[in-house]
Amino acid sequence: MSVPYEIVSAMDAAELRQALQAAGVLTRADLLAVGVERARIDAAVRNGRLIQLSRGVYARADAAKRARSQAGGEYQLRVAAALAVTGADAVVSHQSAAQLHGIALLGKPDADVALTGLPERGRHTRAGMHMFNMGMPTTHVTTISGLPVTTAARTVIDLARTLAFRAAVVAADSALHQRLTTTAELRSVIAQLPGRRGTARAAEVIEFADGRAESPLESIARVGLRDSGIPRPELQIQLGNGFEPIARVDFYWKQYRTAAEADGAMKYDLDPDLARRQLRRDHLLRAEGYEVVHFTWQDINFSPELVATWIRQAFRRQVEAGAAEGRVAS
Repeated sequence: MSVPYEIVSAMDAAELRQALQAAGVLTRADLLAVGVERARIDAAVRNGRLIQLSRGVYARADAAKRARSQAGGEYQLRVAAALAVTGADAVVSHQSAAQLHGIALLGKPDADVALTGLPERGRHTRAGMHMFNMGMPTTHVTTISGLPVTTAARTVIDLARTLAFRAAVVAADSALHQRLTTTAELRSVIAQLPGRRGTARAAEVIEFADGRAESPLESIARVGLRDSGIPRPELQIQLGNGFEPIARVDFYWKQYRTAAEADGAMKYDLDPDLARRQLRRDHLLRAEGYEVVHFTWQDINFSPELVATWIRQAFRRQVEAGAAEGRVAS
């Protein structure tokens, strides 16, 4: 079912102003409107009672200090400053919305604050802001700390429409894993964007995404293995001898009784004893007839074909040992 593209703002200008003021964000125009003289505004900036966020946009010093003491608070101040400039007919979107929702992103996020709204005569944007000119139904808008933001589902679809496939999968997996949205909700958003650029790719991302993936490393690994022709694995599977599980593995190919583990860069640094436990666990799995392959971020990011070769070799060993149910595709 198609939905009109016109955006009906989640809040009017007065409501946005109230939300910004609750966050301690004020504009020069607001201060002048209540009778604060320009000289007093400038003096407040000089003596540190107001912190300038951008031209004509300020934060109360106490609010800025409080925000900066919290995870993500500095970025939320930047987002609030951008909304103070654009007004209530824009909503935070794309990678900026992902950061507010806590959705994982691949690599460093864009520096610009991303917003979406219909083109409007007289709307202002500045350096450090990126405006996507399109509308959306109000069902695609929510609020975070009182600020208008695209819903988690709409955010994932916007990213899937505009990012490379594996970066979009990282975001989709993260949102599903945290239960911020569901596959059904994501499909519904796509259905409400008929003909929009990138929706076919977004649909592919959503059908590939899996909320059982627990990290960006696991997400990009699935993409790299798929691109290398490796069959789709099961995720987060408990393996054992039938009486007591030995381990839960990241990836498992039942047909070949082969498991693979994605080892993060700091995995063993954070827990030096983990390497010893990992060796024992692998020994127990192999004693039960499983193959186990390990790879790192560097392996899958820079040499995915090499990782695929390791996995095919494990498949082949299982076939030759009579433990597998089929042949290995070359």
